[in-house]
Amino acid sequence: MFALLSPVFHVKHVVDAQADVPRETELRLQIYRDLLLRWNVRINLIGRSDMPHLWHRHILDSLQLARLIPSGTARLIDLWSGAGFPGLVLAIATGVNVDLIESDQRKAAFLREAARETSAPATVHAVRIEAAQIPPAPAVVARALAPLPRLLELAHRFLAPGAFALFPKGAEADRELTEAEATWNMRVERFASQTDAEATIFKLSEVIRG
Repeated sequence: MFALLSPVFHVKHVVDAQADVPRETELRLQIYRDLLLRWNVRINLIGRSDMPHLWHRHILDSLQLARLIPSGTARLIDLWSGAGFPGLVLAIATGVNVDLIESDQRKAAFLREAARETSAPATVHAVRIEAAQIPPAPAVVARALAPLPRLLELAHRFLAPGAFALFPKGAEADRELTEAEATWNMRVERFASQTDAEATIFKLSEVIRG
């Protein structure tokens, strides 16, 4: 059994230096963190080497996307949710209704338990992305799923009119964008990651196949 990490949590310095996170949100994220570490003993939700860096590498990295979701966004879809990054973290932190798509039945069971324990407004769909029958949403997110051209193939049918997609990307972001623009027309906004100096967050809207 692995020891749980320290509950010290300074999210305001990552998300917005001028904004604080309500104590209730901190507590719910800590419940999620502790539950994830307990389940990780039984199923592989995150790699063992990531466990000491869980807050920064996964939770805070996911949470920073909240600043890019406009107030009033009613719903979003998270493709290939895995352990809940970023979709479940965003549901906990923002209160936005999130559809979590995760085909692995064990991970889907964890997501359902985590949503219940944290009272997160999340619905888990234990199906492959290609088979998911979910109405389009105002926003789609995905993290560490696929190169950008493939991501757009997967995400396009889930984007409602006027919707946007949030895709964190690493050092290959420029190359992936160039490849994607050969097939897709879209409005591209770029934001520097606040957790990784080499990472970029793409906010894509007006996505149309070229």
